[in-house]
Amino acid sequence: MENAVGATVGVERYSFLGPAGTFTEAALLQVAPDASHLPMPDVITALDAVRRGDADRAVVPIENSVEGGVSATLDALTSGDPLVVVGEALVEISFVLVAAPGTRLADVRHVATHPHAWAQCRGTLARLIPGVQHVPATSTAAGAALLAEHVADGGDDDSTGSGELGFEAALVAAHSAASYGLEVLAEGVEDNRGAVTRFVVVARPGVVPPRTGADKTTLLVHLPHNDAGSLLTMLEQFAARGVNLSRIESRPIGDALGRYAFSIDAEGHLADERVTATLQGLHRVCPFVLFLGSYPRADRATTAVAVGTSDESFVAAQTWVEGLRRGLS
Repeated sequence: MENAVGATVGVERYSFLGPAGTFTEAALLQVAPDASHLPMPDVITALDAVRRGDADRAVVPIENSVEGGVSATLDALTSGDPLVVVGEALVEISFVLVAAPGTRLADVRHVATHPHAWAQCRGTLARLIPGVQHVPATSTAAGAALLAEHVADGGDDDSTGSGELGFEAALVAAHSAASYGLEVLAEGVEDNRGAVTRFVVVARPGVVPPRTGADKTTLLVHLPHNDAGSLLTMLEQFAARGVNLSRIESRPIGDALGRYAFSIDAEGHLADERVTATLQGLHRVCPFVLFLGSYPRADRATTAVAVGTSDESFVAAQTWVEGLRRGLS
């Protein structure tokens, strides 16, 4: 069923880093295969579509096992109207090098792809094509899509096929290479086999997904002060309550050189007493704490709870102190 503007009624709309054929689309197919899929040219546009209400949710990359955090996502999540993470997906990463039919490996001098993809393949490509240069693209699929369009339009007259396009080949996800009608020049060109990219599902703030026992909580935290021991003061809020961190990285605040915020993934859920106590501690000692969501882990790995940090332990301790306040022994 469609409404007056042609949008499907009752079907959630998911924006994602497009075009079709990206690893982000593969992640989206994991979490919402039946949703309305809205490809966007970059991460910022995908997230802004949710902020505007043009999409119900967005799927964007946030972390790679080789390159670490995706800066564009980390920064875009924490600027503008509030957004929260409500889920995640993991996608194994493998790349192929594609070009117009008839192109030889010896013809390639420039390769188009997303900077994160280039970073994961540059060693192998340097051995295959000495002197090869990177042409940045907005996604892994964008370069291949442009190349396929170039071929469909008849290409140009030079021997390499680069012409005004500026590149002769593209790095693209192995699972989507066939969809472009291009020729595969090399397979498995990633430097690290078994690499994984983590994607997050982002929505406007609302009801936090229920606790599963295998959860993460994402935060952005400013240090309490800019002197020796400030990072330790912040980290002690987690350590003292038995909350393990699965990711922590610094991002420039942007107001002065040397001022950084910390983007953090902590194991556990807002509904866990130890996580609640940690957030309270951070709120007491840090000038800025941004809650970016509690959500189920994609790997479903159960969170380990240290002795003395279970919900029962926190409740028992609170009950004991309340008894002392009432004058009970």
